[in-house]
Amino acid sequence: MPSIPLSAGKPLEQLTGQVGMSHRYVIQIDDSDYELGAWTKAAGLGVSWQKHTYRAGNATYESILPGNVSYTNITLSRAAGRDSGKVQKWLVTVSQDRRSLSGAIYLVDFLGLPVVTWELREFFPIGWRLTEFDSGGSRPAIETLELTHTGFLKAESKAP
Repeated sequence: MPSIPLSAGKPLEQLTGQVGMSHRYVIQIDDSDYELGAWTKAAGLGVSWQKHTYRAGNATYESILPGNVSYTNITLSRAAGRDSGKVQKWLVTVSQDRRSLSGAIYLVDFLGLPVVTWELREFFPIGWRLTEFDSGGSRPAIETLELTHTGFLKAESKAP
């Protein structure tokens, strides 16, 4: 496979937007003082629709229509560190305030520039856990945050 030469004046511009193995995920919470830091793994960001079928009279074929939409819970993971304390403070605030939040999850590249953004409506945490501590092991403790939400597709909006 031939390599793509970088021009002397624009190497960063040519690298930006390239798919790489060093992506991170950043959570931004609207109207909040908490920056939860970067996460190394995201799972469960998905959407699905119920399928409705209809067969008219004595037709020999079915028509299909999209039904209700549902979103899966999002699980974010990373090695526990300094930002874990910020998450704990945020969880205390959320459990006391008990209101849903809005915000976004950003997939950022190795330069910290956003590649893809998922704007979350009405999200809140539903779980947090830490792997067991093992001082004899060579692996870091992994922090996992689970979020639920009402959507990230822009075409869909909440009824007034």
